Amino acid sequence: MNFHGKNPEEDVNINLTPLIDVVFLLLIFFMVSTTFDTTSQLKIRLPEASRSQVAQPPQKVNLLIDAKGNFYVNSRELTNRKSATLKAALERSMTDGKLPIVIQSDAASPVQSLVTAMDVVGKLGLPQVSVATTRPIE
Repeated sequence: MNFHGKNPEEDVNINLTPLIDVVFLLLIFFMVSTTFDTTSQLKIRLPEASRSQVAQPPQKVNLLIDAKGNFYVNSRELTNRKSATLKAALERSMTDGKLPIVIQSDAASPVQSLVTAMDVVGKLGLPQVSVATTRPIE
């Protein structure tokens, strides 16, 4: 009796396609995440200049609104909360044209103060206006 039936020899193959895909993805990951050193290979000595300090004009105008609704333009408090006063102060702080304005309003400030500030900035036609916020504490 022959209990061993005919078992044809099965071809054992290793499929390399998934391995190639994984190696390719690793290669792309390392290429994207690598920072390249951009230092120059040439050693040069730069010319020297005097170290006199030049007064830099402000690169932006900070408009702060405190919890009581008072306005501060570049850390200077305004005399009142009127839109005409705020408009005059913003025009004086614009030394070289149209600087970006950052409005920083206290969370407890009256909404009317923020609306007044946005209205004055809109009337001045300033294109770059941002309202500063913070992330909530989780």
